[in-house]
Amino acid sequence: MTASDWRKILKQLDNKPVKKEKYLKHNKPKDRKTGIASQKCERCGRFNAHISSYGLNLCRHCFREIAEEIGFKKYN
Repeated sequence: MTASDWRKILKQLDNKPVKKEKYLKHNKPKDRKTGIASQKCERCGRFNAHISSYGLNLCRHCFREIAEEIGFKKYN
C-alpha cells in the first residue's frame, strides 16, 4: 500500500490562496532524514523493498519492470 501524496490537493487549491497557505502550514510532512519514510520509490511511491544502489531510488517491483530499459542484464 502506498501513501497518498499531499501535493495532489495543491492543484485544487490554486484558486484559493488563503486555504492553500493554511493547508501547507498544517499538512506538509516534515523532511525526513532517517527512517523508512526517508526512502521512497520515485516511480510508484512505495516505501518497502527500496533499492538505492547506483542512485536508482526504486522499489524492487519497479526495478524488475524497467531493469532492461535502464541497462541491467539478467543472467541465468
